[in-house]
Amino acid sequence: MKYSDNDRLIKILDKGRELQKYLQDNAVTRDDLINTVSLQWLVTTPLYNIGEHVYYLSDDFKKAHDNIPWAMISGLRHRLVHDYEGTNWNIIANVVFDDLPDLLDMVETLIQ
Repeated sequence: MKYSDNDRLIKILDKGRELQKYLQDNAVTRDDLINTVSLQWLVTTPLYNIGEHVYYLSDDFKKAHDNIPWAMISGLRHRLVHDYEGTNWNIIANVVFDDLPDLLDMVETLIQ
């Protein structure tokens, strides 16, 4: 199925908000994520999905909104998929707890 850029933004927002809700509802902390394999597995699926949708946003869209680090976001997905055992969970915790909320706020403003 071919998604529009707007469809992809909605999917990015939905997956990110679902992840945030799970973490909040279950009082997951950075330390929990860094030290608990089941939580690591849990956060990777939404991050994969977000990264995949970012990767397939049109080049024109990404260029028009170059204040968002699209390449880093899709690169994170590739890194998680292809170098999972080399994952630095401190970095992922920073992404999930610090960067993701800001990204989702920016994405929300782009949805038409």
